[in-house]
Amino acid sequence: MNYSIIALIPLLPLATFILLGLFGRKYFQTSGGIIATVALLASAIISLYVTYHYFFIDGKVNGTYRHITALNYTWLEFSPGISIDMGILIDPISMMMIVVVTFISLMVHIFSLGYMKGEDRFSTYFAFLSLFTFSMLGLVLSTNIFQLYIFWELVGLSSFLLIGYYFYKPSAVAASKKAFIVTRFADLGFLIGILMLGFHAQTLDISTLIQNLTNHQSPQFIGITTASFLGVSLLTWGLSLVFIGGAGKSAMFPLHIWLPDAMEGPTPVSALIHAATMVVAGVYLIARLFPVYALSAPQVLEIIMSVGAVSALIAAIIACTQTDIKRVLAYSTMSQIGYMMLALGVSKYGGEDGLGYIGSMFHLFTHAFFKSLLFLGAGAVIHFIHSNEMKDMGGLRKLMPLTHITFLIACLAIAGIPPFAGFFSKEEILLAAFRANKFIYGIALFTAGLTSFYMFRLYFSIFWNKPSTENKTGHHGEGTWSMKIPLVVLAVCSLLAGLVPFANYITSDGAVLNATNNIMFSIVPVAVSLGGILLSAYLYKKENDKPVRAAALFGTFYKAAHKKFYIDEMYLFVTQRILFNLIARPAAWVDKNIVDGFMNLTATTTGKVSESIKAMQSGRLQSYAIYFFGGVIAMAALFIYWWK
Repeated sequence: MNYSIIALIPLLPLATFILLGLFGRKYFQTSGGIIATVALLASAIISLYVTYHYFFIDGKVNGTYRHITALNYTWLEFSPGISIDMGILIDPISMMMIVVVTFISLMVHIFSLGYMKGEDRFSTYFAFLSLFTFSMLGLVLSTNIFQLYIFWELVGLSSFLLIGYYFYKPSAVAASKKAFIVTRFADLGFLIGILMLGFHAQTLDISTLIQNLTNHQSPQFIGITTASFLGVSLLTWGLSLVFIGGAGKSAMFPLHIWLPDAMEGPTPVSALIHAATMVVAGVYLIARLFPVYALSAPQVLEIIMSVGAVSALIAAIIACTQTDIKRVLAYSTMSQIGYMMLALGVSKYGGEDGLGYIGSMFHLFTHAFFKSLLFLGAGAVIHFIHSNEMKDMGGLRKLMPLTHITFLIACLAIAGIPPFAGFFSKEEILLAAFRANKFIYGIALFTAGLTSFYMFRLYFSIFWNKPSTENKTGHHGEGTWSMKIPLVVLAVCSLLAGLVPFANYITSDGAVLNATNNIMFSIVPVAVSLGGILLSAYLYKKENDKPVRAAALFGTFYKAAHKKFYIDEMYLFVTQRILFNLIARPAAWVDKNIVDGFMNLTATTTGKVSESIKAMQSGRLQSYAIYFFGGVIAMAALFIYWWK
């Protein structure tokens, strides 16, 4: 097969962005959504076709899926072997990612046709969605690590535009700036890391870089491991800095503070950010360079494991206390991404030892379906109630029957209840953690129980809790068919996606692995998840004061969790009280009074000198004659009386 057709997958959204961005508001204000959706449908069909051809026809050679460079164009060459190339890399995880990105983006586009109908900037919204999709597709198909970085920044730009879509709202502007600035700090680490790795590996090509840095006899590996800074090898530094970039984009602790505020964008945007684009980019980055981490710097994987576990736990605790349904889902995403990072951290390379890698990628795959379903379902509820707060909801199961059923399926999937999709992927992560580190397994298991609790707290608060007759604000019904179809499709995927024999297609070394679920091992995790569901039903199924009494029981800890453990306040204290007052203000004083003062003094002195001598250039001939003869007399006197 000629895989160059894959270039159309990102180029179609790019063409849509250019068309709608330049001419949308004038010519395609009402039809812009249809144009963008049709283009995404074409991209999704091509993705499925190429992926089927790769996995089932000619992608496997001698039992291992090969890496194919479909296109490669040298853009900037710095020296032989080191250049920024623009190309398309085909391998198992890039094939999986293009299917996830195009399919979820297509569902979001279709849902948005009804959800965003009547918006003044309707075509602009779809232009931004197309740019977001193009950026993520370019990222996952990159052959060159600097090409990946370029699309990485485009993903950040796209999220900035979509989070701040309602630019007339101060909260949306603040949220978009917060996401952009926080991820910029992390991306600085990413940039330094890839420059270090590229310089010592003597290449920016991802495949060659992995080959050079995993061959322990290569001069590149010897050079980067013998060179050190503060007693740590440059390879460890480089990979740690790359992970910082991934942690920022994937909202890992302590760089997660932008994610809850990103809910200021339209709800379908949240589905795209959380399920298929921005926050999964960090996981994809670590998975893309996983051979280097696993074979050459396993100590960095321990850092990734710890950060993932802490992020998963903290986010789950905070989610139990939030009342805005989109914020609950935002912290849920942070927790689930923490699960994926944790799984990569406990994994090794190849065979059964690579179960963590398989579980992480499998969970990324299944999570895309049920998390996008949760956000789109939340969007339908918000569209019906006109509020994000759980106190304004309750008893909606009869008023919104389709949304109720699909949302329940998504909750069961994320809770890890069989046979829903999340069960299969989460069990692989828990099993990998159990084999590698019992303490981390304990954190992951406890987090699984919390996940069930806060998701069904959300479910019961929305669809039960109050009599259905109390909520009739949504007189327009559940929404248009364009909003209902994605819910049904994603619900089917959330039910069936776990049945995919994932280890047959995506493993850490590309070799097929026949992995099966351990039924006996799953008893405890499923029991913990069911316990979380039962506890949430006890507290929230019917309206009562039990949640208030339970919150009072935890006292200060509950208050701290509700305030997100004051992490935002800590950042504000460090930035405003320390950086601004102790560094920025003195620097501004020096700049204004010393630097600017010196330049102003120079200008003032020059002005005064010029003012005093400007009469010499008066244009009066008699004045010039006096100066001339005066000079002649002075020189004559000098020669006669001084140098005689």
